[in-house]
Amino acid sequence: MVKEELYITVPSVFRCPISLDVMKSPVSLCTGVTYDRSSIQKWLESGHDTCPATMQVLPSKDFIPNLTLHRLINLWIQSSTLRPGSNSPRLLPATPPAISEVQAKLLMEKVEREGCVDSLSKVAEFVSCCEENRKFVARFDGFVEVIAGVLKRKCVEIKALETAVRILDLILSENGVTEGLNKLILKSNQESKFLSAIVLILQHGSLNSKIKSVRVLDSLALDSESKRRISDSQDLISILLQLLKTNNNESLNDAVTSILTTISITRYVRSRLIENGIVEIPSNSLTEKSLKLLATLSTCSEGRSAISSEPKCAAAIVEKLLKLSKTGTEDAVTVLWSTCCLNKEEKVKEAVVKGNGVTKILVIMQREGEGNVKMMCRDLVKALRAVCKDWCLGNYETKTTHIRPC
Repeated sequence: MVKEELYITVPSVFRCPISLDVMKSPVSLCTGVTYDRSSIQKWLESGHDTCPATMQVLPSKDFIPNLTLHRLINLWIQSSTLRPGSNSPRLLPATPPAISEVQAKLLMEKVEREGCVDSLSKVAEFVSCCEENRKFVARFDGFVEVIAGVLKRKCVEIKALETAVRILDLILSENGVTEGLNKLILKSNQESKFLSAIVLILQHGSLNSKIKSVRVLDSLALDSESKRRISDSQDLISILLQLLKTNNNESLNDAVTSILTTISITRYVRSRLIENGIVEIPSNSLTEKSLKLLATLSTCSEGRSAISSEPKCAAAIVEKLLKLSKTGTEDAVTVLWSTCCLNKEEKVKEAVVKGNGVTKILVIMQREGEGNVKMMCRDLVKALRAVCKDWCLGNYETKTTHIRPC
């Protein structure tokens, strides 16, 4: 017969504020706060002159044994272990975060001072544990600044950069984090160091680190000024384009396509992407993210010409037309409308008709309410009418509310 194990909740006053373990040799500072001897000795020997819990400057670093608390802890341990029918009890962990504020301060100081992988890994492990921990560090004063600081240093090993990005990626959704990062990096004229670190990760980091670094970068592009600063990095644009051309991972491609769409706010950036063959890449593996990018590029004449000259692009869009979300459908129709109605490319019109695009456009027009998408669909039907020699569209009224069979 298996005996049930006894679990005991440890009174919070018996735990050291630094280690969170039951104190073996409790000692008190002049501030009145009690710590385990080994923990407070390490704190003081590392050069601190403050009380870890209160952060008061210590007029004296002397401490005295807290004999009363020591006696109470011993009595509690004895009463816990001698309960009839119990094995040695297991002590339940404390309910607060897995590290105390004091431990967090110590870790942050070590990261800020050394940027070592070991300390960053401990932080990453803590942050990845649960939502409570992520909220805890996001609220912790100076936390985001310290982690971002790792990415702005010179000569930091790649593993440390990857771990810092992993931590930031985990807390991006917490309140105020992206705004704080934006201010720390892009609004403080320190983006060059940060972007150099991102480029290094994209060149030499693991696949997961590349995805996370692009996501972090995309989250920082909050306004036109931020997007411009990111797009000004020539090395970054080059490596992102290279990743799209050589990588087959859908998650990474989606992340890269998303950031390229985000920063394509100026004609210069769009022109540079087009010159580097960006249109050829999405048409080979069309996703909703790449459709968004194509729709953005189609707002300029160079983009429309590039899309029109890519033979597979229109056919791929038509093939996906009825399989997209509402946003994806709008982007797809925008690209077709731009090339067929603005550029009036006959080859594109033929590809759309050949792929049964007219029927699909009519279906979309039928289900759409009044708005831009329906307007573009009407224009497309009119533009494609001349190409549809074998389709009896001659008497079709684009304002009808139902589709009549021929």
